[in-house]
Amino acid sequence: MPRVPPRGISPNRMTKILVIGAGSIGNHLTHACRQRGWEVAMYDNDPEALKRTREEIYPARYREWDDSIELLTEQPAQGAYDLAIIGTPPDTHLEIAYNLAKTVNVRFMLIEKPLCSPDMKGLEDLEDQLRAKGVSALIGYNHIFCQNTVLAEEVISEEAFGEPLSLHVRWLEHWGGIFAAHPWLSGPEASYLGHWKRGGGACGEHSHAISLWQHFSNVLGRGDISQVSASMKFVESNSVCYDETAQLFVESKEGLVGSVIQDVITAPAQKIMRIQFENGYLEWEANVDSAHDAVRYACGGKTENTRLIKKTRPDDFRGQIEHIQDLIERKVRIEDSPNTLGRGIAVMRVVSAAYAAAQRGGRLAANC
Repeated sequence: MPRVPPRGISPNRMTKILVIGAGSIGNHLTHACRQRGWEVAMYDNDPEALKRTREEIYPARYREWDDSIELLTEQPAQGAYDLAIIGTPPDTHLEIAYNLAKTVNVRFMLIEKPLCSPDMKGLEDLEDQLRAKGVSALIGYNHIFCQNTVLAEEVISEEAFGEPLSLHVRWLEHWGGIFAAHPWLSGPEASYLGHWKRGGGACGEHSHAISLWQHFSNVLGRGDISQVSASMKFVESNSVCYDETAQLFVESKEGLVGSVIQDVITAPAQKIMRIQFENGYLEWEANVDSAHDAVRYACGGKTENTRLIKKTRPDDFRGQIEHIQDLIERKVRIEDSPNTLGRGIAVMRVVSAAYAAAQRGGRLAANC
């Protein structure tokens, strides 16, 4: 028998997207959706943010404003959407996602990273609501869908590297680039970025690094991070409290060891992963120059092979949106996605444990 589409979803109509949040990520993902011909509505509770999107951000990045994008001054209280994208500050994600699932008929949600604030309060309520409404959630760790990740996975499967010995990720990036993309913010004190308890700071904002570590650990069959020790340098004043540098030393469930180092001070940025194997190594790098990502590897004593992958900034989101399209069209099962809500929760457990370990000066289980 043919599958019956979810209630309120016509199998023949255009794919409908709701974007909540008119900041930088909301614009990036709106553009990525429009590139697939999807119907997009964007909501923000700040009329100035919607005006900025129409008049400044979108045309500056993508040459001109797209008149087919509907700008909403009130969040929909009903309707049917294939995908809802939540691109607001992390400490608002859980409440917005909960209310959205409760009031709107939506098949999938894409929640920007990090999933929530480190205390993870309200997470169980959201899981219950999503389950009750049959909504599948994904998290905005787009780098696991980029072409250098796909290529790295192919190389790992094809080369006789032997056993993995260590896995290290460095995500070192001055957050001046973030503020350049958000010129209306005066600095870290003006948003969640300057407050680690809200999901900002190096460990939360650059949690791509933790996601990448766990993704490749699972590709290697070594499981999620189970133990974390951490050292952090905090910046604290009357207006901010955030970790400037976060150094995590980790071990997976199946004994793979390594590190995750993140900061918000390094310029030029360095985003690199290295897996050391018995018979060689593999390196993954984002933004090796202004136009390329890269994969470098050597196996069995052979000389290093460097593969450059040409890309633009919009390409950083293309793979993620293609994956969501496959989910919408049922070409991929949500159970087979590497980017489910469960994967985002696994990252948040590491973030939460890292902050606790840094403050206590000890080593903690990542599922505590």
